[in-house]
Amino acid sequence: MAYRPLTSVLRGWVRTPVPARIAVIYLLSRLVTTGYFALAAAGSSPASRFGATPTLGDYAAGWDAQWYWTVATFGYPTALPVNEAGQVLENAWAFMPVYAHLARVAGFGDWVAGAVLVSLTSGYLACLALFRLLRARIGAAAALWAVAFFASGPLAALFQVGYAESLFVLLLLVALDLVSRRRYGWLYLVVPVMGFTRPGVLAFALFLGLHGISRWVSRERHPLPAKDVAHIVALGVLTTAVGFAWQVIAGLVTGDPGAYLKTELSWRRNWLTDPSADFVPFEGFVRGAEFWAGQWGMPAWAGWMILAVLVTGAGYALLRARSVRRLGLDIRLWSASYLLYLLAVFFPQSSTFRLLFPLTPLAGALAVPRSRVYRWGMLLLCLLLQWAWILAMYGSAQTYWQIP
Repeated sequence: MAYRPLTSVLRGWVRTPVPARIAVIYLLSRLVTTGYFALAAAGSSPASRFGATPTLGDYAAGWDAQWYWTVATFGYPTALPVNEAGQVLENAWAFMPVYAHLARVAGFGDWVAGAVLVSLTSGYLACLALFRLLRARIGAAAALWAVAFFASGPLAALFQVGYAESLFVLLLLVALDLVSRRRYGWLYLVVPVMGFTRPGVLAFALFLGLHGISRWVSRERHPLPAKDVAHIVALGVLTTAVGFAWQVIAGLVTGDPGAYLKTELSWRRNWLTDPSADFVPFEGFVRGAEFWAGQWGMPAWAGWMILAVLVTGAGYALLRARSVRRLGLDIRLWSASYLLYLLAVFFPQSSTFRLLFPLTPLAGALAVPRSRVYRWGMLLLCLLLQWAWILAMYGSAQTYWQIP
């Protein structure tokens, strides 16, 4: 008799439409995140960058959200700000316009409210898109668990702050699903919006190239119509053009062809005393490995070895891990493309964890094992890591590495 109510609830849950189930998971996750933010605010000290009594609005508008607000309110500078040494300072050109202006429209004058609304809505829609992407690969039950891990994961705070990540991931998941279903035509609309939401679309251009090669290699087993070839080539060209377009726009507006790259490199001076004046691919992670090795009291070569181990481990997981292979070739190719992009263009620091958000499809690999103990344990781990992230990056943020 005692089990009948529970059985009834489980049956009702199974019969509930998937979008409604995902909505319940997402809303419960957002309540947990809100509670975490409230706890972090209650324990915040005067030494925190947010002060002793921050509000949820302060957290939502913190860090990069201030830059998006600047873009929406004042636009982009026509002259790059420089310091006494003539070095370009941090400025709005590092932030794309789509999210900033969408939040302004959604907020009807209250940018922070609009930003949170866009992030929240994008997060729910991204959960739907993730389920759709994974269902055919790992099954509906596992895909729903992947959604739970995603909605409750270590970086789930991004669904409730003024950052463009949730919108970008939504567009990315839609784009990956379109590619996997060979619905290439819609990508001509999705790619430009994605490209002007946040950096990363060049990784998608690489993915399209690898996707095209994989289809060509397997054309005897899986037909490759001429129209698909035309779409893949055209989309590759479009995505590459979109990926470099912001650099061109920044150069034309400011009169400095290197405006965008100089702006991005300006952030490295917060970490390195002698950053390179010019962008050199892959240098960021090499210098970062040296920097963090020094912070931990190790020689530079130890940092290089750790970096090599991490890269090798990631490559092995994408190539050989059974749960990752279950996700299909396209998801693995995207993950490899994005990781290579990160290695080429970024400097590793605390924000690197946030920059891993576009690897969201790999959440499906975490959901493949069917053990209930494992799945509930993984969900608990996600929630614990989320609390650690919020506490470190918002509640007690006072040192150089505590930047979300």
